[in-house]
Amino acid sequence: MENKPLHNVVSVRFSKVGKLYHFEAEADMVLSAGDQVVVETARGWQLGEVAQIIGDVSTPGEGSWKKIDRKATEEDFEQRKVNEEKEAELLDFSRKEIKAQNLDGVKVVSVEFSLDGSRISILYSYEGDNKVDLKNLKQEINKFVHHSQVELRQIGPRDVAKIFGGMGACGLPTRCCSKFLTDFSSISIRMAKEQGISLTPTEITGMCGRLRCCLIYEYEMYTENRKQLPKRNKRVITPVGEGKVFDILPLKMAVIVDIPEIGRKEFFNSDIQLVDGSSHPQIQPIIRQKENDVFSETDETDAEKHESESEIKERNQSKNQQGGKGRRPRWRKRRPSNPNKSNDRK
Repeated sequence: MENKPLHNVVSVRFSKVGKLYHFEAEADMVLSAGDQVVVETARGWQLGEVAQIIGDVSTPGEGSWKKIDRKATEEDFEQRKVNEEKEAELLDFSRKEIKAQNLDGVKVVSVEFSLDGSRISILYSYEGDNKVDLKNLKQEINKFVHHSQVELRQIGPRDVAKIFGGMGACGLPTRCCSKFLTDFSSISIRMAKEQGISLTPTEITGMCGRLRCCLIYEYEMYTENRKQLPKRNKRVITPVGEGKVFDILPLKMAVIVDIPEIGRKEFFNSDIQLVDGSSHPQIQPIIRQKENDVFSETDETDAEKHESESEIKERNQSKNQQGGKGRRPRWRKRRPSNPNKSNDRK
């Protein structure tokens, strides 16, 4: 069996709280978390920070990861400062052009220069129903910046909130997306229902206007715990008597049981049992005995009600001999087929 080549792989991020991308470092390049490196990406040369050292990784083929060019130098840091000043100027210019061209609903959020300035990414947000034409805007930006490739990229409300930062809807001084979330998960209203959270917009909506990212934090634990707990209105046996489940507490693995003549009390899941013959052998014989009693009573009742055809005929004959005092049939008046004609029956 051939030995596969080992690659020294590290994770690099390009923003303070951004996605991690894997790059390959040379064997003689000594790196540690926090070092600044220069790498080539789809958006040109970028200055990134080493977030994690993965180490030697074997791959079936070569070229699975792009290589790190070098450690950042003082010249790279100086160039980055110059680019930040240019980004601020272009951001201000783009916002003025949007206002001049009356592009309602379009908001420029951020501008990103590549390290060598050859590529520029302008991030904007737009939530209008109609498609917006930014061709004239891009032409004016190209006139403002020379010898650079400009890309207009639309981002969603969550990305906008991540870039701007600020206080969270829950009251924390920093939003989760700006503090530690490197990627956005898919959030649904079902997650709020599973955790018993109020569905009012102020309770489940974040500052971005979308469902809060924190709804997924404990969703999996709630789902797993609910599978082990009895559902509401189920009959259970507790140490103090039998009752009905009133509410469920998934985090505590407990339930609130409504017991007659006692009231509602809280019990851990390990202290209760479902009133079910299959899961509780102690009450199974009692249930079977009751079922047998019901079956025997039903059989006797059916036997008493059973009559032969001769007995039915004799009973009908005796009623006729008594002068027809039996039950009289009820005659219903028939409706005429044509409403304009009167009924022939008088």
